[in-house]
Amino acid sequence: MSQSPSNSSNTHRILIADDNVANRELLEAYLAEIDCEIETSIDGQDTLDKVASFQPDLVLLDVMMPKLSGFEVCKKVKDNAETSRVMILMVTALNELGDIERAVAAGTDDFLTKPVQRMHLLKRVENMLKLKGVEDELERLRNYIQSIEDGDRGR
Repeated sequence: MSQSPSNSSNTHRILIADDNVANRELLEAYLAEIDCEIETSIDGQDTLDKVASFQPDLVLLDVMMPKLSGFEVCKKVKDNAETSRVMILMVTALNELGDIERAVAAGTDDFLTKPVQRMHLLKRVENMLKLKGVEDELERLRNYIQSIEDGDRGR
């Protein structure tokens, strides 16, 4: 399912989580021009398993899925220290204010309603991947500074 022959650390990883095969295929087609590896999942539990094994930068997460809802998946991903920095873009047909509030309460980073417009999706994904890159670099710098401080304390 890889969209890129390169497996370098600079290639972004995107997980598309949707129980509807047509929706997954459409999102994959929309993302074809982005240099990234794409994996898919078919239900809430499969999504949690793939987040752990695939380690995506971004999850395009449907809300209405079997086994666990997107709200439940989002909360579990964000509450887990190992996965809390994974960006989540909820992509759903639900568009009531209460649904958006539930998504935000679960920890989603952004929200996009179906039917998805290609340009909106691409811009959101592009921006979220840029933000993820900045957050990753910030974390690397924090760790570097911490290692220097720890080294100074040992003297």
